[in-house]
Amino acid sequence: MNNSAENLRRIQKSLKKRYFVERCFLWSGRAAITLGLLAVLVLFVDITSKGYGAFRSTEILLDIHYDADALGIDNLHDEKQLAFADWDVLLKNALREQFPDASGRKERKQLYGLVSNGAGFDLKERLIANPKLLNTSEKVWIIADDDIDTYYKSWLSGDPYAERMSEKQIQWIEVLDEQGAIALKFSKNLFTRGDSREPEQAGIWGAVMGSLFTLAITFCLSFPIGVAAAIYLEEFAPRNRLTDFIEVNINNLAAVPSIIFGLLGLAIFINFFHVPRSAPLVGGLVLTLMTLPTIIITSRAAIKSVPPSIREAALGMGASRHQVVMHHVLPLSMPGMLTGAIIGMAQALGETAPLLMIGMVAFIVDIPQGFTDPATVLPVQIFLWADSPERAFVEKTSAAIMVLLSFLIVMNMTAVWIRKRLERRW
Repeated sequence: MNNSAENLRRIQKSLKKRYFVERCFLWSGRAAITLGLLAVLVLFVDITSKGYGAFRSTEILLDIHYDADALGIDNLHDEKQLAFADWDVLLKNALREQFPDASGRKERKQLYGLVSNGAGFDLKERLIANPKLLNTSEKVWIIADDDIDTYYKSWLSGDPYAERMSEKQIQWIEVLDEQGAIALKFSKNLFTRGDSREPEQAGIWGAVMGSLFTLAITFCLSFPIGVAAAIYLEEFAPRNRLTDFIEVNINNLAAVPSIIFGLLGLAIFINFFHVPRSAPLVGGLVLTLMTLPTIIITSRAAIKSVPPSIREAALGMGASRHQVVMHHVLPLSMPGMLTGAIIGMAQALGETAPLLMIGMVAFIVDIPQGFTDPATVLPVQIFLWADSPERAFVEKTSAAIMVLLSFLIVMNMTAVWIRKRLERRW
């Protein structure tokens, strides 16, 4: 009896110790997950707090008179006249009418600095789109300079940032606010324009189009090549040292730093084949090399998940090996392949280092219209804006990060949806 009681106490003590260790392990896992979620939450809150302001821009309401004599044009269809017309004079005249007390060269320069340097070209596009406006007047919301935008947003929040503002400009902004002639409006430039030296004129649309063209090239090349390689290695390749060597190298390539692929693309595609630098075509080729190992590995895993009984049943019915693969194995493994491809595309969308090596860090103002046009991509655009000294580019950088994260979240959610919707449980 004594021995039984002693053994029982030992067992209970051992169980308590084991349960304690299990609880510690459980709570360690929960703490790790909580810490990770908190870190992600802090990151999102920080980015959102800095970038949400970029989705709105400060605009000033001015009474614009499209004076043909002041512009020096009499024919809106004459490209030469349009090119040499002084479009800024329309803004200067409107500002002087709004604030006639501005006198002296210095004050007038500060007055003209209320609006963006590129606002005159906006009026040009407006007049070309509606020629009847010539020699007439209308009230137009004009985008403000980036310093005015920064000050006005901070002023509304109760913590005005007036480091680059003059006393006169502050007074004029207060007058405009009292008149209801200055307001925050949705920033169309952010989603309709390319890069610019002026923060208020800069947009992400050029980078978005560059990313779309680059990803289109990447998907069209990497997905069929990756799936074909996976099918060959898994279904047809003989098991020997050569295939083992290929498999090891594919796994190693998946862990190679992405900048190495950029150097490879620079040496082969640009220096040897002379593919246009800073174009979506060469960017897509480089990212294809980078995503191929990921797609091959995930595609092979999807093929392996198909039960052998499917193959045996098809062979038993008289199908050839090619028919087994194309009619049975490939359709059943396609959801897993698509999931891996989308994850690979999401990885390619967020890459910067390999694209820097092939010149996609260039300053591109125009929106790319094709695969060979000069372009940049969204991560590189973020890199360029983050290095800009203007304070207003901080908002633009954070807003571009928010857009990029939104694309990545959508792509990963799509991959999860495809997997849940189409995959089969065996």
